[in-house]
Amino acid sequence: MGTKFVCKRISEGYAEAEVIISKDAVCYYLVEPETGLVVERNHDLEGRNIAGKILMMPSGKGSSVVQADGLYKLGRNQKSPLGMIIEHADPVLVSSALIFEVPMVHKVDPEFYKHIKDGDRIILNATEGWIEIL
Repeated sequence: MGTKFVCKRISEGYAEAEVIISKDAVCYYLVEPETGLVVERNHDLEGRNIAGKILMMPSGKGSSVVQADGLYKLGRNQKSPLGMIIEHADPVLVSSALIFEVPMVHKVDPEFYKHIKDGDRIILNATEGWIEIL
């Protein structure tokens, strides 16, 4: 077993997957709904796929319609992230995660950010409020 870190639940759920880390806020409307590929020009994740991964990012970006519709289309195509770790919980992203039942956490133990690396396999237990790096 790896190291566990405490976090605060926003939307409950459990996911085990590879983490993909973005330094930029993510707008789900600029992710191809059929593939999960980020198509936003000059974005930190441009050309990378978020489908089936746990997405770590500062926050969401865009209006409620853009965020909710984008995440809905990804989910409909089974290309949404399996979970989200965010630094700044904005109401639009929070409500979208709750509606579409994507596990989401914030207020993660600061030590977590010193150990996590893009591509690490992790467990996100949003229901119980912990993340484990495997």
